[in-house]
Amino acid sequence: MTSGRIRGSAAGALLFVAVGLAASVPVLTAARRQAQSAPAQGPALPEEKHLRNVRQLTFGGENAEAYFSADDKQVIYQFRPDTHSCDQIYTMNVDGSNKRMVSSGGGRTTCGYFFPDGKHIIYASTRGAGPACPPPPDWSRGYVWKLYPEYDIYKAKPDGSDVQRLTGTFGYDAEATISRDGKTIVFTSLRDGDLDIYTMDAEGKNVRRLTNELGYDGGPYFSADGKKIVYRAYHPETPEEVADYKELLRTYELHPRRFEIFVMNADGTKRRQITHFGAASFAPFFHPDGKRIIFSSNRLDPKGRNFDLYVINEDGTGLEQVTFDPQFDAFPMFSSDGKMLIWAANRNGKERGETNIFIADWVD
Repeated sequence: MTSGRIRGSAAGALLFVAVGLAASVPVLTAARRQAQSAPAQGPALPEEKHLRNVRQLTFGGENAEAYFSADDKQVIYQFRPDTHSCDQIYTMNVDGSNKRMVSSGGGRTTCGYFFPDGKHIIYASTRGAGPACPPPPDWSRGYVWKLYPEYDIYKAKPDGSDVQRLTGTFGYDAEATISRDGKTIVFTSLRDGDLDIYTMDAEGKNVRRLTNELGYDGGPYFSADGKKIVYRAYHPETPEEVADYKELLRTYELHPRRFEIFVMNADGTKRRQITHFGAASFAPFFHPDGKRIIFSSNRLDPKGRNFDLYVINEDGTGLEQVTFDPQFDAFPMFSSDGKMLIWAANRNGKERGETNIFIADWVD
């Protein structure tokens, strides 16, 4: 879903959380408190009229891309305790209890998601290339996402057992989510030489390419009825942008400087741009009513690291700011009934660079 979802690999993206963590310091000591900490509860900020009974579910380290199970009883998310380790996939109960790692502990992982029947999960991992944590990207020339070509999509039981590899192409397969009926997986891939959105069935068969415009298309999510897909995209416009994009792609990297939100039909037809902010807008998710989209953006300061959540109508009207914390709020997802919202944020951090999972009641 960074890059997705944003490490979402891109990893949607990969975790866009990194955008808000530049110059962060290790947070291992805080991370060690995570499993023992009880959920913290407190009010939303006064401006956050859509949020009530905010609860903090994780404590320390970098936690992001938290997504509900279909019955809204569990959450799957990615976690790394410090800046020297790689993300792994975890699950927990919706109240923050029973945290457990469900990926193998080897390689780098991202973009966990529950199958609707609750019997399986999917995530992306570099484990097929070996158990070592691949090196981080080189940020000496600026912040980039690393599109690890070793990423493939895996399916497993909720406890992490019975792992099955669904993709085997070299060149980055990640950012996978699933339609509500459990029949179709949508994901981002570099298999054809550009970063595009594809679908496949639940067993990894019948792969179909949905986007074909030069640039990055990723972080896709189905609407609740499975008829539409919302995603983020960057399409270079000038010769200089095209050259920069292609040059970075040769080394499996991407500049996450500007993304807009798009919607298309589930078969890839009728693609249309929803936002026109010239900022880094990402992590979109449909409200269960299918009429509204929630997403994260730094639209008020496109060069800054203050990301907030926004809702917008599918036709691009009715933009409304949801969060107002002066740091990082991203990766939002509604519960299946639309009554809860879960997201990742830097708020309440005990250490610089700490990102945690929060949940709140949603008030329309």
